[in-house]
Amino acid sequence: MKSMLRTSSALPLAALAMVAFAGPAYAQDTANEDENAPGEIVVTAQKRSENVQEVPVAVSVLSGERLAEASRPSIESASQMVPSLNFLKSGTTLNQTIFLRGVGTATFSIAGEPSVSTVVDGVVYSRSGEAFSDMVDVAQMEVLRGPQGTLFGKNASAGVINITTQMPKMEFGGNLEASYFDRNEFRLKGAVNLPLGQDLAARLTAFYGEYDGNIRNTTTNEWVNGYKHWGVRGQFLYEPSDDLRLYLAADYYKNDDDCCADIIATGPLTGAGAPTTSLGFLALPAPLGADTRTVAQNLVTATKEEGWGVSFQGDFALGEHTLTSITAYRGWDNTEIRDGDWLDRAYVGFAQLHDSGPQTSNTFTQELRLTSPADQTLSYVLGAFFSRAESERTFTRNVIQCTAAVGAPTTSLVPCGSTFANASTTPSGSATFGSTFKNIAVFGQATYKLSDTARFIAGLRYTHDNLSVFHSRRSPLTGPGIQPNFDQGVYNEYVRLLGLGTAPGAAATAAAALSNGVPWTSETSNDNLSGKAAFQFDLNDDTMAYVSYARGYKGPAYNVFFNLTGTGTNVIEPETSNSIEIGMKNTLLDGALTFNIAAYYARYKNFQANNPDLVAGVVVTRFTNAGTISTKGIEMDLAWRLGRNTNLSAGLSINDAHVVNFKAPLGAASIPAGTKLGFAPVWKGSMALDHTIETGGFANVALGASMNFQSSQLSLFAADAVQRQLGAIPAYALVNAQIGLVDPDDKWKLSFVVRNLFDKAYAAAIINGGVSGSYRYQIPRDADRYWGVTGRFSF
Repeated sequence: MKSMLRTSSALPLAALAMVAFAGPAYAQDTANEDENAPGEIVVTAQKRSENVQEVPVAVSVLSGERLAEASRPSIESASQMVPSLNFLKSGTTLNQTIFLRGVGTATFSIAGEPSVSTVVDGVVYSRSGEAFSDMVDVAQMEVLRGPQGTLFGKNASAGVINITTQMPKMEFGGNLEASYFDRNEFRLKGAVNLPLGQDLAARLTAFYGEYDGNIRNTTTNEWVNGYKHWGVRGQFLYEPSDDLRLYLAADYYKNDDDCCADIIATGPLTGAGAPTTSLGFLALPAPLGADTRTVAQNLVTATKEEGWGVSFQGDFALGEHTLTSITAYRGWDNTEIRDGDWLDRAYVGFAQLHDSGPQTSNTFTQELRLTSPADQTLSYVLGAFFSRAESERTFTRNVIQCTAAVGAPTTSLVPCGSTFANASTTPSGSATFGSTFKNIAVFGQATYKLSDTARFIAGLRYTHDNLSVFHSRRSPLTGPGIQPNFDQGVYNEYVRLLGLGTAPGAAATAAAALSNGVPWTSETSNDNLSGKAAFQFDLNDDTMAYVSYARGYKGPAYNVFFNLTGTGTNVIEPETSNSIEIGMKNTLLDGALTFNIAAYYARYKNFQANNPDLVAGVVVTRFTNAGTISTKGIEMDLAWRLGRNTNLSAGLSINDAHVVNFKAPLGAASIPAGTKLGFAPVWKGSMALDHTIETGGFANVALGASMNFQSSQLSLFAADAVQRQLGAIPAYALVNAQIGLVDPDDKWKLSFVVRNLFDKAYAAAIINGGVSGSYRYQIPRDADRYWGVTGRFSF
């Protein structure tokens, strides 16, 4: 019975190998006489451990070893290896976003949820920002592409990132790894496995990393966009009998980042995109587009973050079935500090705008699952899930502004507080707001063997969502980027004035006088039935084909943020999707070659996104239901063991994600049908080749090279064609290379790596609204060539 517990658990004890794009390090199958054939690749895409080539789901698998070799082991790095995965880099992890097949949810709202779910050791992370920290001691990462809501829940309308860590083993061992990269980046991590008895083992993991940064702040004369991270994790595994398996894990990490400053990368521009002049640029470094590496800001944009959690999993044999219980509690605190004027001080005509926004969050989840044996005519998984996620944020904005005094020069910048400036005013506002998501669901999925070569899969999930929000803002003095007071008193007066026929913008302005200090509150709920159906066929011993339909779901939301007004208090309706996928998985050349291909089409209704809308009579960008979109394309991935010591892997995504019918409010500009979605390149691919030279001496030589490329993509999903043009990230390709010495018994490894070998500069994100109509860029670490050396010792 112990073997059944291991194969039905959502926490496989180890990934035997990996596939797709990642330069795989295959496990050897001692029963296979063909030394060129890789070992089996195990995934948990269907809540049970299965060979990836037998799962009718488009899934990419990255090994922990491959992730560890990345510039930084994170989801951001994984997006370079999985063509369908894209990443929106932002000033803080709160606002960073994952996209799959061109679909993701980018929002500043505390009451919006992601479209791509992140699951770590069976525990669902309710906020995508929680998943953007370092990934250490990972066994493997599975990227499940397309709607996965039947088994993984409502936040999986575009896909799932399913991460499993290394499990404790009943033997002593461990590893220690140290890395140094140029520009003063240092990382240290280690893990030790401790047998504590015949049936009990523990695994302890710790890591530390720091980096000065890749951007020079000329005002403070310091490097910025760096980090300082550390964390620990403890795991305990207890298997007293064949019928019982207990797993306990706890972790804590702390991140202190002076990241990520927006770079003013263009000169001043008119609304039509034409160059113009601005005195503000006398205080700015020369804009060089994606080659810009300097800022001049008197407040260092930073993110302070702490995360912790504890989870308990029990697997209990009930006859031939397995009952699994996963209980988890996680906390996540994030403080955003932001320079929102991008200058070194306040000047006449250029106000200083500084933000600070600490947020606290906690999540409790409970999942129960009953899993039948896999090798029978009807196999199934039945389950229930509960989640409660609470978040609260206090966001403060402070502004300094001034006007020119009589006789002030008109051809030079005039600092506020100087002789030629009138007395400064200091508008400010502080808002406290939050949300509570409650989710209850029951689900089931079954596989029926129609014959030895054909199977039918069907699943359903019933979900009940409840969302409550609150907001209260105090603004002693309004100014740039600061709306008047907002609370329940203001909202009640706003509704009363609307009833009298007052225009929304005028009503919102007039209602501010009735502020009473009581937070505005609202609540909504929704029920949904989603599911999937699939046929799976074994065309021969080497080829499996499938066709599937899935209906995805993402729950209701609100646009709750600092500058909320009465015009933005409406409920954002749930997002639903319908997806069709056809795929084929091939295992060829006696297992040495796998080639998988999938074609898909998905249509999303009530797509939740930032889009143009009216707030207080002004067209702005906010979080609403943006209408209908679609995504269609083809994905291919290949893993080929060319010889005993040579591996080739490659992947390609061809994706068309665009607007079908945009939903714009009266008076707001509409995004034309056919417009590409943000962070959805049409072409994206990757390739990796590694080879080991067996010297017969004290060390073998390991060689490796990888590349990834993508076509141009929109960073600004906007109605304005000029903004879309200037906010497009051009196509680029990156090449990495490494060479290393490896102990023949794999006890130690010393490797040297060069990333971005050809020094290709690029922007990870482009945002409008900079100084005098300029555009702001996010420049990642990998936008420059750099080198590093890593030493690893195992015992």
